[in-house]
Amino acid sequence: MKHHAQAGQAFAIGLLFGIGLLLSGMSNPQKVIGFLDLAGQWDPSLALVMGGAIAVGLPLFRLAESRSHRQLPSWSGAPIHLPGKSGITPRLVLGSVLFGIGWGIAGICPGPGLVLLGSLQWPGLLFVLAMVAGMLLFRPLDKALSR
Repeated sequence: MKHHAQAGQAFAIGLLFGIGLLLSGMSNPQKVIGFLDLAGQWDPSLALVMGGAIAVGLPLFRLAESRSHRQLPSWSGAPIHLPGKSGITPRLVLGSVLFGIGWGIAGICPGPGLVLLGSLQWPGLLFVLAMVAGMLLFRPLDKALSR
């Protein structure tokens, strides 16, 4: 039963995130590309959305971090698993660069891509197919590059 409650909470949070993306216009690739176009008609609205997300998320992340250090469970009763802190690695830089290039070309990142897919728009379908292909290619490429 606990698993169903957590799945329901995850669904509700994902739905809230998707609605937020729609209301803020961040599922529109042209709006994102407008933010990235510093030399043209720059649209600062994405910076405002990011700032709002940081303002809400940072205190909640600090609270989760505090609960984790005190070995308290999350509010849903599940254990809290926070990522460990590590340095900047070539792998992290390469992944960030690839993500940024893809985001700049398409104007879509994973969250808005799933929103577009859910609204049955072709850019969302193409983006999600490319994202899944990248996920499937990651392990073989990572193994080949680490040799």
